[in-house]
Amino acid sequence: MILDVVNEQNKKVDSLDLSDDVFGGRVKEGLIWESVINQNASERRGTHATKTRGLVRGTGSKPWRQKGTGRARVGEVRNPLWRKGGTVFGPQPRSYAYSLPKKVVLSALRSSLTQKFNEGVVTVIDRFSVFSEGQENPSTKAAVELLENLNIKGRAVLVDVKADLNLTLSLRNIPKVSLVASNQLTARDVVGAGRLVMTKASVEHLEKVLM
Repeated sequence: MILDVVNEQNKKVDSLDLSDDVFGGRVKEGLIWESVINQNASERRGTHATKTRGLVRGTGSKPWRQKGTGRARVGEVRNPLWRKGGTVFGPQPRSYAYSLPKKVVLSALRSSLTQKFNEGVVTVIDRFSVFSEGQENPSTKAAVELLENLNIKGRAVLVDVKADLNLTLSLRNIPKVSLVASNQLTARDVVGAGRLVMTKASVEHLEKVLM
């Protein structure tokens, strides 16, 4: 697979030959699904809670004597059978995070990238030179111009070897556009993006990692 490498003015300056062993295999949608569900679960707050009979407000005394009233026996007003009583086996605060094998995570990322390459929605750029730290102040206007030059509209993810601070600050006011470092890129980031803008260095880095 050979991809064109463009500059910030969307003019071809180079080409990149990708290994078919990495990005030419079968797209495993099941692994992508598992990776996305895993990341969603790890971000759940899990702060839900219900009151047990020990937490419900109310007296602990016996409402009436055990025998002789004709009514059902009861020990306290906080018992779960009564209205406003405690909840039995209700949800309690917990973590929903769980781990996946490293091979599954990498295979899901490889499959998601392969799918995007096959769809032709990946733009490879030589580098984001305008936003190099220490050279230019953060500018949302410059970020918008960059996206317009690359014909990027809607939801997009920019990928670089290192998440440049100036570029991150420049993109934060643009809805549905984000910057992700290549070593933190996940299958959810890829499948959730309408377009991918990746630097040549980040593609080469990912190719080595996913080999």
